[in-house]
Amino acid sequence: MTEWTPDLRRSSSPRYMAIADLIEMDLRSGILVVGDRLPAQRELAKRLGVDFTTVARGYVEAKKRGLIGTHVGRGTFVTGGQDRERRGFALDAAPDARRLSAADYSMNMPPDPDDPELVERMREGLCAVASSMVPLLRYQGFGGSEIDKDAAAAWLGRRALVPSQERIFVTPGAHPALLTILTLLAKPGQVILSENITYPGIRSIAAQLRLSMCGLPMDEHGILPDALAHACATRSPKALYLNPTLHNPTTLTIPVQRREEICAVARKFRLPIIEDDAYGFIPLHAPPPLASMAPDLTWHIGGLAKCIGAGLRLAFVAAPDTKSAWPFAAAMRANSVMASPLNMALATRWIEDGTADMILRFIRSETSARQKIVAAHLPAGSYSADPISFNIWLPLTEGWTRSSFAAHMRHSGLGIVASDAFTVDSQPGETVRVCICGPITREKLRHSIEFMAHALEGTPEMAGSFF
Repeated sequence: MTEWTPDLRRSSSPRYMAIADLIEMDLRSGILVVGDRLPAQRELAKRLGVDFTTVARGYVEAKKRGLIGTHVGRGTFVTGGQDRERRGFALDAAPDARRLSAADYSMNMPPDPDDPELVERMREGLCAVASSMVPLLRYQGFGGSEIDKDAAAAWLGRRALVPSQERIFVTPGAHPALLTILTLLAKPGQVILSENITYPGIRSIAAQLRLSMCGLPMDEHGILPDALAHACATRSPKALYLNPTLHNPTTLTIPVQRREEICAVARKFRLPIIEDDAYGFIPLHAPPPLASMAPDLTWHIGGLAKCIGAGLRLAFVAAPDTKSAWPFAAAMRANSVMASPLNMALATRWIEDGTADMILRFIRSETSARQKIVAAHLPAGSYSADPISFNIWLPLTEGWTRSSFAAHMRHSGLGIVASDAFTVDSQPGETVRVCICGPITREKLRHSIEFMAHALEGTPEMAGSFF
């Protein structure tokens, strides 16, 4: 079929990648069949109104996927990915049953993708990455290759961040980045500020580094600026850690005005900010990150665990300036050598070909549906949640303690974590985080929430049965 002319508007990928995508899509739909001859590269470039290099790169990408083959003197022909399937990358291969139950329910997880089209798209990306398996198994320089940093810059750019490439690093998850940043900013015994109810991971890291955590009081908009200023004046803190969007565990999002007030205090005291933006991509219209308001003070960590997948173990870090980037790179390399090139290549592929956007759309839609299930069974005002948060923050009714409630719900399929894990300074309240996403199905969630609502209507003695 020498008359094949793809419509590049059907793909959101860069144009060279779109050519390969459309060969694959047209092969699946029957527009192309194995053995079809594709147009010569210069001819196709002329038809599409693009330069020759774009088409050449597109054909190279299609060849990497095993979709086409070139024969000198004869032209380029569709092979249909036969080589790929022969190597065991068939998209209909059954999953390994030994891995199906692997999940840590104590973690706040996004919903598992279950849309067949999305799962197929994700697996296609993995097949494409597999064509570069050998170079991806090599040691590489820390922080990501140029192509991975370009993808990171494009991803962060959606959050109004435009750091130079020398300030961007691809790290093996947010935790190693947090550990390294705190190591650079503070010494044992020195003070780190955070929300009084905060992410347990930062508490664990601070404990490992023997840092003193100081929790700041909060209202419905986040930490109080006056309390931040007082702590800066009296405690000489070395950094402020914040999880400002869909805060874990309370689900609050700090509004723009409060973010500006926090940045103003930090600027007055020259206080470094560590912005853990794990959930920043989940809302369609999240407030701008702190790193866009105080870029010279802020370490921005854009983890991919919540917005794409925790198993990637990747985060994009933007350092506040080039001078800070040098010791960060040296320390990260000493701690972890590099992020997995295989995982980086897959994340880059998904960002470039639009799969990451499909994953985000699925997460938003599925999480919204799950929050509606919760709202249908728990009284309004009895818990805190955002319409697209992965969890609810649940104050317990009278008579229940967080330990008795967690024990009662231990077989429900819900991840229940008591407030002790999140509380920095004050006495933990009788409150729990309930994760409503992860592997649990909607039907199982509905049953579990009904069970939970029934328990909260009475006392632990009424809910429990002991023989």
